[in-house]
Amino acid sequence: MKKLSLICFLSIISLLANAQTKSQAQLFWDNLKALCGKSFEGKMLDSTMVRDFAGKRLVMHVRACDDGTIRVPFFVGDNKSRTWVFTLKNDRITLKHDHRHEDGSEEKQTQYGGTAPNAGFANLQMFPADAQTASVIPSAATNLWWVTLNKEKFSYNLRRIGSGRDINVIFDLTKTVESPGAPWGWKD
Repeated sequence: MKKLSLICFLSIISLLANAQTKSQAQLFWDNLKALCGKSFEGKMLDSTMVRDFAGKRLVMHVRACDDGTIRVPFFVGDNKSRTWVFTLKNDRITLKHDHRHEDGSEEKQTQYGGTAPNAGFANLQMFPADAQTASVIPSAATNLWWVTLNKEKFSYNLRRIGSGRDINVIFDLTKTVESPGAPWGWKD
């Protein structure tokens, strides 16, 4: 009986130690991954950049999750061209923007984004524009994206440093909505 109690005690200590050693990036990742399969409606708080979002239904669908990649299509009305692609590698999260035409082919301006310079926080990750972004969209070389995540809200934000142009979209995580279907280039 003592041996069984000791084994149980050591197992609990091991679980607690593992929980305490998770990095902030891993905690953020786990929280985002917990939303997999769910869709949420959002609203534009402020946008000086994207006029075509005005008056349209905004929905994010945490659609595909595996150990290293989480794909989140972002629907703007009937436009299904945008997918946020998060990857986790070496305790750093990368955010890329996958843009597709209706036939599934890549748009000219796609695969741009950046990698968090550090582990960030469990509820906030920041992504400064990388060299690929500067080559694909030279005016976006000063972009800074950040995503916040807690039990009630997910926010996607963009500020183009020095331009006064920004985007702020907040999604309500307290209620799910029906997914608008597969994004362009995907199959259900």
